[in-house]
Amino acid sequence: MRVIGITGGVGAGKSEVLAFIRKHYKAEIYLADEVANEIKKKGQRCFEELVDLLGTDCLDENGEIDKPKMAAKIFADSSLLEKVNDIVHPAVRVYLLDKIDKARENGECELFFIEAALLIEAGYKSVVDEMWYVYAREDVRRKRLKAARGYSDEKIDNIVSCQLSEDEFRDNCDFVLDNSGDFSDTANKIVKKLEALSWQQ
Repeated sequence: MRVIGITGGVGAGKSEVLAFIRKHYKAEIYLADEVANEIKKKGQRCFEELVDLLGTDCLDENGEIDKPKMAAKIFADSSLLEKVNDIVHPAVRVYLLDKIDKARENGECELFFIEAALLIEAGYKSVVDEMWYVYAREDVRRKRLKAARGYSDEKIDNIVSCQLSEDEFRDNCDFVLDNSGDFSDTANKIVKKLEALSWQQ
């Protein structure tokens, strides 16, 4: 089994790449944001710590953590963000390492993908066998974000300023997947890259 990290800047098309892989390959795919949402649920590993930190007034009528209420608390007290991340990020890592171990034990998974914008910053280079950088030119990313999400230039600037530079992504990744053009070209690059790693397509 090959463990592959997928990272890249906002609007580069990581989700599109993973949707193609999910459809065409025998792979397990985990998105760090989705894992984080899962482990915040009642009964999961982060729930009680987060409620202790944020207070019971962050819960909705079903007793689950309400994301808008949580975001409002963090916005009102910036020191909470680091405390929340100190709870959530290690728990996400433990969750993913457990999934990797189980997939290896099962022996049926050829490809195991982990996706997150912050994979490099969070130290996942030591977890994955190889790191992919999904790249798209900045003008392409801006056009996609405006069309698909309705983002303004200001919002895009703010997000981009918080992410690694192109050089930092390239320096820390083993493979650059250029997704600037038509996706059929990207798909061909994925197939060529994975043909040596997977026997089932």
